[in-house]
Amino acid sequence: MFVVLLKFSDNKSHASEFMEGHNQWIKRGFDDGAFLLVGSFQPSIGGAIIAHGVSLEELQHRVNEDPFVAENIVTSEILEIDPKKVDDHLQFLLA
Repeated sequence: MFVVLLKFSDNKSHASEFMEGHNQWIKRGFDDGAFLLVGSFQPSIGGAIIAHGVSLEELQHRVNEDPFVAENIVTSEILEIDPKKVDDHLQFLLA
């Protein structure tokens, strides 16, 4: 399981130019079953993604395809989590 941190860079003012592509990229992540959650940091400093069922290499490739990353609207950081204990609703994360 992974947490992807997307933090706005100095190019944040150009985000609206690439928002449609970014949203399509997010949709593909859900459609492909790679993304479990996507949300924004408050205040507006970027966002985060929880990903599961992909390798680190696959996820890095996917993240690099995000228009926000490709156009330096955000910087990305991927953190890997090896879950040991979860709520019953999240048992699938241990598989």
